[in-house]
Amino acid sequence: MAEKPKGERAPDEWRSAFLETLSRTSNISAAARAAKVDAGLVYRTRRSDPVFAKAWYQALCDGYDLLELDLLRRLRMGDTENPNAKRKRKYDNATAFRLLSAHREAVSKARAEQEQMAEEDIIASINAKIDMMRQRMKAAAANDAGTGHAAGNDSGSNA
Repeated sequence: MAEKPKGERAPDEWRSAFLETLSRTSNISAAARAAKVDAGLVYRTRRSDPVFAKAWYQALCDGYDLLELDLLRRLRMGDTENPNAKRKRKYDNATAFRLLSAHREAVSKARAEQEQMAEEDIIASINAKIDMMRQRMKAAAANDAGTGHAAGNDSGSNA
């Protein structure tokens, strides 16, 4: 009887642990360690199993979303670690930005495939969001200037 390589477990045992950790960390090496398998195995499995490959990319999309939210929270509110902690966790915002930038295209493609949106629909959606942001900026600028002509404020009063 052939033995399994050291640390290699049955697919159902390691795949869920790998994907769960990958979605939390966006770190393939850490996810492989958590699943107690060699990183080479997960890459081989991704190449040979389209279902696993799709789950992998979904986990990365989830991790991307978490990273983006965490980074935005830190940028808006600062690092809110426990002030009484003996060791403070250091955040590397520059690396987080690089990671977000590096994976933006892959995540966008995965989301588009998942939602099965046509390229034209995606562009139209982005343009609509940009137009809405411009309208909000104009309204805020009008409010700041004290003109009282902000969008949705037809009376000019501060009620």
